[in-house]
Amino acid sequence: MTTETRTVRTAQGAVAGIRQDGIAVFRGIPYAAPPARTGRFAPPRPHAPWDGVRDATAPGPTAPQAERNLGTIDLAPYFGNGWSRGDDYLTLNVWTPDPVRRDLPVMVFAHGGGFVAGSNRAGLYDGAAFARDGVVLVTVNYRLGIAGFLDLPGAPRNRGLLDVLAALRWVNENIAAFGGDPDRVTLFGQSAGATLTGAVVAAPESDGLVRRAIVQSGSGLGAFSPEQAARVTEAAAAALGVEPHAGAFDRVSDERLVEAASGLGGIDLRTATAYDPLIGLSPFSVVLDRQPADAVADGRGAGVDLLVGTNAEEGNLYLVPSGAYDASTMADVLATAERAHPEPAALVAAYREADPEAPPARLRSAVMGDALFGAGSRALAGAHAARSSGATYAYLFDWRSRALGGRLGAAHTVELPFVFGLDPAPLRGEDALLGPESPPPDLAARTHAAWVRFAHTGDPGWEPYDTSRRATMVIGRRWTLRDDPHASVRRAWERRA
Repeated sequence: MTTETRTVRTAQGAVAGIRQDGIAVFRGIPYAAPPARTGRFAPPRPHAPWDGVRDATAPGPTAPQAERNLGTIDLAPYFGNGWSRGDDYLTLNVWTPDPVRRDLPVMVFAHGGGFVAGSNRAGLYDGAAFARDGVVLVTVNYRLGIAGFLDLPGAPRNRGLLDVLAALRWVNENIAAFGGDPDRVTLFGQSAGATLTGAVVAAPESDGLVRRAIVQSGSGLGAFSPEQAARVTEAAAAALGVEPHAGAFDRVSDERLVEAASGLGGIDLRTATAYDPLIGLSPFSVVLDRQPADAVADGRGAGVDLLVGTNAEEGNLYLVPSGAYDASTMADVLATAERAHPEPAALVAAYREADPEAPPARLRSAVMGDALFGAGSRALAGAHAARSSGATYAYLFDWRSRALGGRLGAAHTVELPFVFGLDPAPLRGEDALLGPESPPPDLAARTHAAWVRFAHTGDPGWEPYDTSRRATMVIGRRWTLRDDPHASVRRAWERRA
């Protein structure tokens, strides 16, 4: 195995990465100036040029964040090692098969983590398989928590989203030097990163930066309204004992901001006109006057090809590892529905119709999963299919992990190792993401290939989604194209509008 240094010149200066087995990897390349120097609540600004060659062989720092876990499941591959300190954390990593070329499709990944955690250092985001398959893979850090998403007078909204847009502008300007085609960029994200991806598609600032998009377990209805965001701002200011203004918050240390963010859970964000799209699981999201799905319904992102989907048991991640799944009652099911729907009893009845033998735990997980991800993903797919000149595709990932006594199932995050084409062995174990049993031997290769094909051609390999058939590829031990899975549940959520 031969390792050598590979140097590429960007608009800001030269960077030196590592080339090994035909793949070049560059880590910690800055796409914007350090927030600590330009203002943590300011919009991202260009990074100053540097002389000489910048070392890009090791991961850079991460956005400030608290340690995050979800009960007994080992999510270190997803969250990484938490906060790796350093000012220069608005960075990206690049994997490429051939820096000399200029015509390869590009995929840019935005990580998840509830808008408060995560980074491009996490083990699940290794881009080697994409590079081996002729894709330039870019993974992006962005501001989190209070610095990234608290809506503050005196500061632009959605600074974390602005960071992702700045990274896309960097890609547009520089990716040809790494072998990529700036006119063939696919933005994809998971969870919070998927909601950001939908917001980018709906944003006018993304015109010319994104050709295709993949929304994995996100929501086109996941944005907070300004009224909802103001409640979080008021609570954050009270917790810190400062005025609710960017200037006051910018005088607070990163450590105190992280600590305060960790204590903001549980705020009731329901208003006269809106439900909490995150049902209390995170006090942060993008803040918009209109939901991304509504903007797409009006024609935003019309030329972008879209692949959107969820996992079959998303809610299990939030219930099984903590023990709440086994303890679930029908009262819990109804309480979850009440947080998300104006007719909770009718909503629960729709789930009963779809799954008559379901115990309360399964019903609660299903309602939670759709409140967080499913309803908003279907809304985004339907809006795009109705108005876009680009193609729309949908999937449902239903391979069940046997982790935690066989109960984790097709939970939130379980699709990620397969999308990235990773060897499942390091992710196996009773408390590991993929559980103790081996997944189907071709699942990673086939799932990864569908994402690569979409980046190359705009077609993942199955029939498009439209508003009549709603064709959806069910991905698991078998791959089956189904029309309008869970139609009665979909209609029940649509009645919410």
